[in-house]
Amino acid sequence: MQNPGLNLTKFSKEFIKDHNQEAKEVWEAFRLGKPIRPPVRLGTTTQFFIFNEFLNPDERITFSDYLSEAKTMLDFSLKSALWRIENIAQYCDDLIDLPDEFSIRVDLQTFEEAAYFGAPLEFLSHQVPDTRPILSGNKKYMLFDQPYPDPMVAGYYGKARQIYEEMLDYLQKHPTFLDRPVTIQPYGYWTGGFLTLAMALRGFEFLTDLVDDTDYAFQLLKYLYDGIVSRVKIYSNFFSLPFPNSDLFFVDDSIQLISTKMLKEYLLPLYKQYKSEITTAEHIKMHLCGDASRHFKILKDELGVNEFETGFPIDFGKVRRELGPDVTIQGGPNIMFLKDGSPEEVSKETQRILESGILDGGKFILREGNNLAPHTPFNNLDSMFQTARKIRF
Repeated sequence: MQNPGLNLTKFSKEFIKDHNQEAKEVWEAFRLGKPIRPPVRLGTTTQFFIFNEFLNPDERITFSDYLSEAKTMLDFSLKSALWRIENIAQYCDDLIDLPDEFSIRVDLQTFEEAAYFGAPLEFLSHQVPDTRPILSGNKKYMLFDQPYPDPMVAGYYGKARQIYEEMLDYLQKHPTFLDRPVTIQPYGYWTGGFLTLAMALRGFEFLTDLVDDTDYAFQLLKYLYDGIVSRVKIYSNFFSLPFPNSDLFFVDDSIQLISTKMLKEYLLPLYKQYKSEITTAEHIKMHLCGDASRHFKILKDELGVNEFETGFPIDFGKVRRELGPDVTIQGGPNIMFLKDGSPEEVSKETQRILESGILDGGKFILREGNNLAPHTPFNNLDSMFQTARKIRF
């Protein structure tokens, strides 16, 4: 693979030393439950890099290229990791330094599960690839008459296996990048959520099913649940992962669209069953985009969620009052506000969040809500970071 090197010439050695020392101290204090100030984290997904004019001018590498060619995915992932160190680490509590190892994933975005069940994948210009629903209208029962597909080859999983094996073959011959080992993360052993998958396959009609055709709604969710658990077991075995695992990071973004009554009726029993099958952990973490905060206390009390990764809009003070001081919350300014606001506005919004009561107990990680938008100005990231750095517990 090409070896462009890490270019940190814009930083002085003293700046790098001071930044890294502070970041290490902040994270260590946070992990020990004695925070100095709120740690700052910044999330960057593939779209942040694909649509990045500095890193990928004129989208020379498209999502289709990236998701279809093992060498392209590997090279671009490593190039993105370097770019993040050079350009993002200074605005959060990342280290401005090479990692001990580069951990690369076979990137299936969020379409893998719907594609597995037969939803067609589409690559649209200047967009993140996604699938279209296949159970709309009178096709709603279509899946029930079919056996579950082979999770190793169905949908995009066959391509993922090919990419994985080609990456492995390449790394056997070229095991390092910038003298650091390169490893490939397992894939296929997680879920993006039962309601989110039902919505991807049935579309917004599933929301009316929850009201007008409850038997079907239960049937589809149970069908998807059984298929998901079977696939997770198969991939855990394929990658020699412990099953059940010792932890669980769970996701189901679409619950932002339903009431707490529906959550308790349709999803919570499946969540509990999934947790009991998948993990031995008492407490788990959960990512929820949008404003799903009305569900947080139920998920804490009945599912044992003790860390939430939030989207927007979120009333952070209310969330802290409802959850208490012992639950970790990740969140911060709306990503589009971070992208389009002025540095002064970003600082004011960050200060508002930090003064909302969310810091009670010290278990708060400041970050964008949720995953940086492409073209977010560095000045705005710096404004958020510097505002957080002024806080002292």
